[in-house]
Amino acid sequence: MARKPQIILSSLDVDRIEALLAVIPASVFPGKAELQAELDRADVVAPEDMPPNVVTMNSTVQFSILETGKEFCLTLVYPRDTDGSADRLSIFAPVGSALLGLSVGDELAWPGPGGKSMTVRVKDLLYQPESAGELHR
Repeated sequence: MARKPQIILSSLDVDRIEALLAVIPASVFPGKAELQAELDRADVVAPEDMPPNVVTMNSTVQFSILETGKEFCLTLVYPRDTDGSADRLSIFAPVGSALLGLSVGDELAWPGPGGKSMTVRVKDLLYQPESAGELHR
């Protein structure tokens, strides 16, 4: 298996996601262990120190799934913010968990729906709250 790329997470995002993980059972969120492992291996920085090319919570990211060739442009959100919009992606969706902390140009193989592996590639970051000065969004 290819080496996983370095991921960088905001301390605020880590605190919020760990609080969610603490109260959600694995039966409700099958990817819980994988997301926790990503949080554990991440380089954690203060929101004001976040590099501008890294996917953070509430970022709008253009990405592709290599196995299908499909491209998407979605905003990575907390489950409470999904609101049924087609342009939002929950951090608890397999692709959402895979995207968090990746930089533009990074690829990451991740367990997809049904356990089949998918490879996510970050093509562009159209919006990042930290770059926009929204450090506590």
